[in-house]
Amino acid sequence: MSRPIVAIVGRPNVGKSTLFNALAGENISIVKDTPGVTRDRIYADVSWLNHNFTMIDTGGIEPDSSDIILSQMREQAQIAIDTADVIIFLVDVRQGLQDADSKVADMLRRSRKPVVLVVNKVDSFQKYMADVYEFYNLGIGDPVPVSAASRLGIGDMLDEVVKHFPEDSGEDEEDERPRVAIVGKPNVGKSSIINRLVGENRVIVSDIAGTTRDAIDTEISHGGKEYVFIDTAGLRRKNKIKEELERYSIIRTVTAVERADVVVVVIDASEGVTEQDAKIAGIAHERGKGIIVAVNKWDAIEKTDKTIYEFSRKVRETLSFMPYAELLFISAVTGQRLAKLFELIDVIIENRAMRIQTGVLNEIITEAVAMQQPPSDRGRRLKIYYVTQVSVKPPTFVVFVNDKELMHFSYTRYLENKIREAFGFKGTSLKFIIRERKEKE
Repeated sequence: MSRPIVAIVGRPNVGKSTLFNALAGENISIVKDTPGVTRDRIYADVSWLNHNFTMIDTGGIEPDSSDIILSQMREQAQIAIDTADVIIFLVDVRQGLQDADSKVADMLRRSRKPVVLVVNKVDSFQKYMADVYEFYNLGIGDPVPVSAASRLGIGDMLDEVVKHFPEDSGEDEEDERPRVAIVGKPNVGKSSIINRLVGENRVIVSDIAGTTRDAIDTEISHGGKEYVFIDTAGLRRKNKIKEELERYSIIRTVTAVERADVVVVVIDASEGVTEQDAKIAGIAHERGKGIIVAVNKWDAIEKTDKTIYEFSRKVRETLSFMPYAELLFISAVTGQRLAKLFELIDVIIENRAMRIQTGVLNEIITEAVAMQQPPSDRGRRLKIYYVTQVSVKPPTFVVFVNDKELMHFSYTRYLENKIREAFGFKGTSLKFIIRERKEKE
């Protein structure tokens, strides 16, 4: 089951980022600094009691005039509505109830999505409670007083949020069809790929703002098997600053990747691989999904006998943090190599669910250790007692060692390469958990 998505919506300066950071807390600093993974985080994985969910900060909107304030707030709230399971609507007790708050409340009410109204900057419940009651006028439920800066009331707020999560994921579990998310920057041809696979124009492809606002699920049959494709077509809006477009396409990507088994990262062959492509791919890598890098518009490139080799090298260089990703050169316009996409998806689905017997796994590790001695520090050498696979999707291994501090990242990578040499695992990331065990045990 994918994690629920919780979005924080509100006017500028009500404390959205402060609340986001308070909730994400250590989660944000724990996230690996993988090259190409966005540093300016607008999403984070949060745990509360037994619930894990993804929190999205929909960003500060800095309107220049009263006309833009509403259009931008509407745009921002709309994206939150489209993608989130639960919405935290944040208001500011010190600024009091504003007209713009009421406008957003109307939109949220119409969305029929669960909304938790949160009144921020309540540093003293005694002093501000009378002002909190004013927000009942919004008509979207009981206001929850918090202070994001002082971390007051956050537990009560999260209790309210998790009440709205779906109780069971029965439907998800029954649906065994592979889920494939098509992600990438706006205008790289994501919708065109899906239209070509379907054989009809299911997804509207045009440069009109908002034509592909909804993430659309498309069922596609191929070779007697059914697949669900999730299109995350970027919002194409005129005269919008690049960062904002980037921010929205990242929100879309996170929510689609959460629901997918395999992620197809689409790159525009005429532009080459960019930093934003690396950010988008990094999201799928972090979440342990199967990954295919599809270079679209390959038919539009003038080629020599070295073109494909050169392009592959550049892609591998920029996406060096995921060498396992499958690379495919396609054209949505001509249909070139699109059938190969299904072959790769099938292989990756199989690899993500592969289990290796502990005995066989440890033979490979023993051989690897004999070929390259584990690292040592101040005369103390790393010992690897044994390795076992504990789960799939992605394949996850626990490595029992004498001292975690000695298990250097590069040695983990070496062991990963040896496991891949032996068992393949093409297209899927592998996860390693290092556990310490005393020698007597």
